[in-house]
Amino acid sequence: MSNPKLDTSLFDRAAIFAIKAHAGTERRGKGYPYIIHCMEAACIVADYTTDQELLAAAILHDTLEDTDVTYEDIEKEFGKRVADLVQSETTEVPEGVSEKDSWRDRKQATIDRLKDITHDKKIIAMGDKLSNMRAIAKDYKDIGDALWSRFHCDKPSDYEWYYRGLQQALSDLEDSDAYEEYSYLADKTFLKAFHSNDEEK
Repeated sequence: MSNPKLDTSLFDRAAIFAIKAHAGTERRGKGYPYIIHCMEAACIVADYTTDQELLAAAILHDTLEDTDVTYEDIEKEFGKRVADLVQSETTEVPEGVSEKDSWRDRKQATIDRLKDITHDKKIIAMGDKLSNMRAIAKDYKDIGDALWSRFHCDKPSDYEWYYRGLQQALSDLEDSDAYEEYSYLADKTFLKAFHSNDEEK
């Protein structure tokens, strides 16, 4: 029996656009194409909504931050709403400052921004952040503390600070399965990584 017909033209174009934009790039430390993360984010968003513009924004969410694609490119191809949703997921490295030196300021800005954005934008953010949290939890299980050397951060414990901050900023979604999974993985990973000695005392 064939699947029901659905107009997926907007999402299909966004998927092809994102694949081309991220072509030739690797998900850091994973050995597979970066676009896999974008696809996973879109799958998470699909658990919240069938809105094709939100699904398109989810798979496009890293194009402004990580590729040569511009806001104007996305607006022209997919409309202002999709472009605004993607823009809400974008953090720029300040000119003249390295990714490492600007890491904490950029992450604080992300936390602050997520507290006040619309519900739709929080859904896009959850798709991205849960995908990231899944990767961190799996990699920590596989390679332990060696994981933290992959990232632009001086103190590994700052990752708990950041992901706990995201958890609080996205707490409007606390009734959802995605938020529950995010919280579970954060507890499982960070309590083991940074607080196991505290629990033994």
